[in-house]
Amino acid sequence: MGEDKGEKNIAAGPEKMSLTSMDVAAEKCEALVQLFPEVVAEGKIDLDQLKRVLGEWVEPPGPERFGLTWPGKADCMRVIQQPSIATLKPLRDQSLHFDDTENLFIEGDNLEVLKLLQKSYFGKVKMIYIDPPYNTGKEFIYPDNYGETLQTYLEYTGQKDGEGRKFSTNTEQSGRYHSNWLKMMYPRLYLAKNLLRDDGVIFISIDDNEQAHLRQLCDQIFGEENFVGDVIWNSTQSVTNTALISVSHTYNLIYAKNLDYFTQNRHHFRLPEDGSGFGNPDGDPRGPWKADPFQVGGWRPNQQYEIKNPKTDEIFTPNPGCSWKNDYVKFQTLLADNRIVFGESGEAGPQRKRFLFEAKKRGKVEKTWWDKVGTTSRGTKILASMFDDKNMFSNPKPIDLIKKMVLLGDHTKNGIILDFFAGSCTTAHAVMQLNAEDGGNRRFICVQLPEPCDEQSEARKVGYQTIADIGKERIRRAAEKIAENTAKKSNDLLNLNGGTPLDLGFKVFKLAPSNFKIWNGYATHPHDKNWREYTQAEKEAIENELITRLEDHIDHIDKTASPEDILYELLLKSGFPLTTAIERRQMPGGTAYFIEDGAMIICLEKKLTLELIDAIAQERPFYVICLDEGFQGNDQLKVNAVHSFKSGLHAPTQGQETIFRTV
Repeated sequence: MGEDKGEKNIAAGPEKMSLTSMDVAAEKCEALVQLFPEVVAEGKIDLDQLKRVLGEWVEPPGPERFGLTWPGKADCMRVIQQPSIATLKPLRDQSLHFDDTENLFIEGDNLEVLKLLQKSYFGKVKMIYIDPPYNTGKEFIYPDNYGETLQTYLEYTGQKDGEGRKFSTNTEQSGRYHSNWLKMMYPRLYLAKNLLRDDGVIFISIDDNEQAHLRQLCDQIFGEENFVGDVIWNSTQSVTNTALISVSHTYNLIYAKNLDYFTQNRHHFRLPEDGSGFGNPDGDPRGPWKADPFQVGGWRPNQQYEIKNPKTDEIFTPNPGCSWKNDYVKFQTLLADNRIVFGESGEAGPQRKRFLFEAKKRGKVEKTWWDKVGTTSRGTKILASMFDDKNMFSNPKPIDLIKKMVLLGDHTKNGIILDFFAGSCTTAHAVMQLNAEDGGNRRFICVQLPEPCDEQSEARKVGYQTIADIGKERIRRAAEKIAENTAKKSNDLLNLNGGTPLDLGFKVFKLAPSNFKIWNGYATHPHDKNWREYTQAEKEAIENELITRLEDHIDHIDKTASPEDILYELLLKSGFPLTTAIERRQMPGGTAYFIEDGAMIICLEKKLTLELIDAIAQERPFYVICLDEGFQGNDQLKVNAVHSFKSGLHAPTQGQETIFRTV
């Protein structure tokens, strides 16, 4: 097809050169749109929304513009920009092969988790798949009140005393039925986009209740120019009782982080070519081939000529309004190369051979109607078979559906696949299964709220308290089954890609309050009135609370926090992934943790010595973190530590100081 475009350009004449200078404003606007597509509506930049994105609050309403809006939309930016003061605590006893795996399961509110992942996973996720609540009035809708997200979650899960907040269902009687759903989705999709790589893609399953709104929402967040397609999946075989029509499909919206990246780098959304339909009836030494049409739509003067069938002498010309695929010179080259055939009998019109080895390089173009990947009934049966034929979860997605999406979304076979509405963890199961089948080294991150199982459900009766518990157990059982099947084919658990170990483990983390008491000056009083309006008793109460909180921060580390809890919080908030290699090393005077072969060293000793500090400095790390408590109030030791790390004597590279921080 490349030569066709070239021929067409020649016929149309050379492109006109612009004789004006660069439009500086247009260039800057284009760059702005690439960075913040959510501030554009009908080609116009909403300056108020841009200010909100950049952290300057502007009260709505602004001028009327085309685009999706709803009550509470402006507050979404406040929710997004409110930093999380939570952490992710490792749970070794619930994990599988904790020290060797790069897969993650995170139990918690996905909004808080997405915030916590921003620094460590920004621009690192190859593909996201989510199956969010469809807003049918039966699912939980997260109460994202500005500044209360963590507080609500901790009370919901019993980690903090309070009024026992509940995540309620979003019924049509709530008054803001669609608005509540959009307010829940917007911050999550906004933060999720940040995690995608330049060649990243997102797949979102949805039904008719919110499909139209979700499409507009994604157009705002990802940019409508990055819309890839809407796959219609035949998701059910059953007929529902309805007076009108039985809906049997589910929508699957696909957006790219940057669709231009795919076109510029010639990467495509394609499935692996499986060879179906290819054959070799003439024994061509180049192998199996398939006959493609030699005619294309569109009239092109240099691609209009007669072709004679060598067997029948019949003359063929393009249909009206069409052209041959190549010009006459190229046709002669193809004919001499035995790439032109005239049907199986040799008596038809011209066709062009496409060899299997060529097709495998390009992959198979996928259509937007899927009916051969199973239905939700199939997904239910698969899950039940893993749990002694008990119905553990309603309508999970079938594994083949997610596998197909992963094949389309990750051509590299080694990307990170994120699912932050993980449910029963079909995504994790599909990723491990696909790796075992095609030799990939993909890794998954699954995030699931510990939503309680219904008290009358089979899951609750056999001991699973939450959907998160079901998901974790499914991953364990899926890993065991995949290992068993793989062992039957080979002597060890190796991928097919040259002996890479098959990763069938997962680290479990749980959203929890920070291990450090983080100062929040706004918590002393609600700021709903001027200080002079408070009574003397109210002022004294606020002052006493402030004194108490100051005293609490003298020892600001949670006494129940383990060294590993603290270690992973520092790792995450320093921008290192949760799967980063950690080496615990005994040094003169204490223990230190070497991150990424010593790129960063964390020391959690509560009594530091100059000997230990010098030993760490001699390792030439780029970053060092120590507990402030470790200096025991010895200011001279702290000064010596600063000098040791910043003197340059043990710098990681000549002239570069080690960055030294305390917590």
